[in-house]
Amino acid sequence: MFSSFLHICFEFRNTGKKTAGRGELSSLDLFRLDGRTALVTGGGQGIGRGYVHALAEAGASVAVVDINSATAHQVSDEIIKLGKESIPIVADVLSTDDVKRMVSTVIDEWGKIDIAVNNAGRVIWSKAEEVSEEDWDKVINLNLKGVFLCAQAEAKAMIPNKYGKIINTASMSASIVNRPQSQASYNASKAGVVHLTKSLAAEWAQHGIRVNCISPGYIITPLSTAPEVSKLKPLWTELTPLGRLGQVEDLKGAIVFLASDASDFMTGHDMIIDGGYTIW
Repeated sequence: MFSSFLHICFEFRNTGKKTAGRGELSSLDLFRLDGRTALVTGGGQGIGRGYVHALAEAGASVAVVDINSATAHQVSDEIIKLGKESIPIVADVLSTDDVKRMVSTVIDEWGKIDIAVNNAGRVIWSKAEEVSEEDWDKVINLNLKGVFLCAQAEAKAMIPNKYGKIINTASMSASIVNRPQSQASYNASKAGVVHLTKSLAAEWAQHGIRVNCISPGYIITPLSTAPEVSKLKPLWTELTPLGRLGQVEDLKGAIVFLASDASDFMTGHDMIIDGGYTIW
């Protein structure tokens, strides 16, 4: 039996075949995204903008999806100026019609969708005993329902091709309770994203679709300049073993890895990138 196993391994090693049909690749080539098409929701600013740039720099054509037309067009123009293909798409990820149009626009433009990054989200700080039902629904709907609606539409487009990479943005808040801010709705929504990712990964593996998520820690973005956030940065830095807050650039390698052939044997994984915050 063991000799048979070795024979199978030897044969597999020498076929040089990849599940994505790209042949035998060098270690660095595994990360290339040439010929791949992608979309990023919430791609008009912050972490989403960083994802767009990372995927484009690795060779992918990238659709910048955002509810804000100005930022979607701005980031798309940035990518085009880099010599890469990009289109802006204005869409509300809570609208099933918008989500369907988002996917169909990518397919009409490039013929397929290989990579989908579901990144749009929001956070509301409010004591649990004071949070309104309206605010609770705003967070849960965008952070969790929106991710599902997008993933569902993306998978329907990927299933016929028997290939796809879906990457959801979760948060280290899915694993711990941040302090000192009160954000029960956000924490719950992101925990939902992690388990949704695992559930979809299990269902869609048979179709060649890998579903993973990235859980950032405290990342410096334009939103982190708000006064109530800025005053907490020293505390958050002290609580982070690496002694600094994250930069958007710290997430670029992860998104390229999960979008590329390098992660073909990974699905249902939550990649926490937090400077060690959650290990305390």
